[in-house]
Amino acid sequence: MQTLHSPQTVQSTRSEPFLVIDHVTKVYPTPRGPYTVLDGVDLVVNEGDFICVIGHSGCGKTTLLNMVSGFSKPSTGEVRLQGTPITRPGPDRMVVFQNYALLPWKTAFENVYLAVKAVYPHKSKQDKMDIVREHLAMVGLEEAADKKPPQLSGGMKQRVSIARALAICPQMLILDEPFGALDAITKEELQEELLQIWTKQRVTVMMITHDIDEALFLADKIVMMTNGPAATIGEVMDVPFPRPRDRAQLMEDPKYYTLRNHALDFLFSRYAHTDD
Repeated sequence: MQTLHSPQTVQSTRSEPFLVIDHVTKVYPTPRGPYTVLDGVDLVVNEGDFICVIGHSGCGKTTLLNMVSGFSKPSTGEVRLQGTPITRPGPDRMVVFQNYALLPWKTAFENVYLAVKAVYPHKSKQDKMDIVREHLAMVGLEEAADKKPPQLSGGMKQRVSIARALAICPQMLILDEPFGALDAITKEELQEELLQIWTKQRVTVMMITHDIDEALFLADKIVMMTNGPAATIGEVMDVPFPRPRDRAQLMEDPKYYTLRNHALDFLFSRYAHTDD
């Protein structure tokens, strides 16, 4: 049976927290008055954890990750990484977007090289090139290094984005629905590759997804958001399956369907959208 926590319970059971989201609220001004997107979000993430965040559209998932990445600041509360408040973007937190965010006039190699050059300006050119080649090889793109994004499939573009993010050795990898635009087969392939890379590097991951099966396959914990406006964390669900994970074996485990049904009940019964 799954282990469920309130955010406060999760926080109190951890020591020396890596990432702390401390009673964060985000309010935007509108012509009709203040609009509260997030209200009192508390979460602690351990170093090396793989966290998936799920919830309905409009529940503030991307807003939450934007505050972790430093693109946005809380209206109240604080986000801290290893005890230091996050106030702006930095190379210790790299973001992979659904739309790839690649420069179309640059090759795959050049897109990754730009990031490496920006973060490691004092390394020799040869060292920087070696880092790029290593990370393109890690995602299986050695043969596509000289191709530009218009020449690449969606899955290959996302591999370039992942290689670019990992090439600068971030402390956190922040993934905003990275596989949402891909076909089912490519999506499963990239999920497998992401897990292999994560197992080797153990970078801390926070990932938005709408796909419960994806979250159960990838995550250590699933953070389930309540509906917006004024969304918060409803539950944090432990994913107890041992690693490395085999997709076929996982889906034969009765616990898989217990967890899946609980998440579906949370999203579509207790926090279902209504028409009124």
